[in-house]
Amino acid sequence: MDTLTVHSLDAVQLERFLERRRANPTFPWEFSLAGNLEEVLRRANGFVPSAAGSILFDDPSRKQVDRSRNHLTFIAAFGETADRLVGQTIPASAGIAGQVYVSGRAYRTADARQDPYFYPQVDDQTSYRTRSLIAIPIRIEQEVCGVLELINREHATGYSEQDRNLLEIFAGYISISVQNVLDGRQAQEIAKRDNLTALYNDRYLHIAVLDAIRRCAAAGTDLAVLFLDLDFFKRVNDTHGHLAGSQVLREVGLLLRRKVEGRGLAARYVGDEFVLVLPEGDLEQAIDLAEEIRDEILSNTFCAEPTEVQPEPLNLRGITCSIGIATLRRHLTDDLSLTERKGTILRLADAAMYVAKETGRNRTAVAGQPVRRRPLDRL
Repeated sequence: MDTLTVHSLDAVQLERFLERRRANPTFPWEFSLAGNLEEVLRRANGFVPSAAGSILFDDPSRKQVDRSRNHLTFIAAFGETADRLVGQTIPASAGIAGQVYVSGRAYRTADARQDPYFYPQVDDQTSYRTRSLIAIPIRIEQEVCGVLELINREHATGYSEQDRNLLEIFAGYISISVQNVLDGRQAQEIAKRDNLTALYNDRYLHIAVLDAIRRCAAAGTDLAVLFLDLDFFKRVNDTHGHLAGSQVLREVGLLLRRKVEGRGLAARYVGDEFVLVLPEGDLEQAIDLAEEIRDEILSNTFCAEPTEVQPEPLNLRGITCSIGIATLRRHLTDDLSLTERKGTILRLADAAMYVAKETGRNRTAVAGQPVRRRPLDRL
């Protein structure tokens, strides 16, 4: 059984399935969750021998209160077609895995093809033949987040009640593995993160900017800083309440984090002000990013779905932002110390953002240059 090959998403792909806290933090990969999940599948198969098995998780960043509207992704699997299965996504409203995820109750069948809940598309896509199947819900802090399933019981026509009891134990091991990773990461990152938006806080921002400037200066590359402020944000709080305002900030934080993923960092500075740092990003790239963000915020519908913060959908549209930009090469001189460069570039980007607000809002301003109005004129 030790030779059983288990396939799983890689560490980077698995990362988004760990966003199970209010802040949904993203961390350096220091715990081998993939290894833990693979070992759980191996041991589960050792006790309940099966031809195939898998672990499915929902995506917490897109999770809705109505679980039937979510999707489940195969994050680890073993069996003949496991390499083709990992990474595939199925709707939670279909299939036996979906039924278990939505209901929160285990389910087994000895004749999957005749079962009313069976979802044949996965078999069709992977050229597999499912006969018997058992699926067990996986919970984190009492909330269903995924499913453990085994397929085609060996040495039997179907899965027994004893098999179910054993697999519920292994589903508990999966929950503990994920919870341990979350707890460890939460303890490491709590001092760096803003609890509402998951972005870095202003304290860590100053450390990160200092380090980024040091690295860019040593490499001879540019660095861009963007200061962003939501326009008339007080109106959201005054009209819809502070919970709605908090949800808007949370959604803006998610949008910004995705925009800089892999190329920079995003921080919540204070209130509805945010800072983006782009190591190796020049002025043109910063302007392009700023315009993309402005367009996306303006076209986005906020509070469109019920959440733990704002339980009632509000469908808020027309929110805009003002953005200020400064870069190392365009705005700073080489005679400044590292600390002076950090303070100066943040101050210049902040000042440019206020210029954007004072000249009409919903626009991008570059430090020391005329405000950019739509459509954006290239430099």
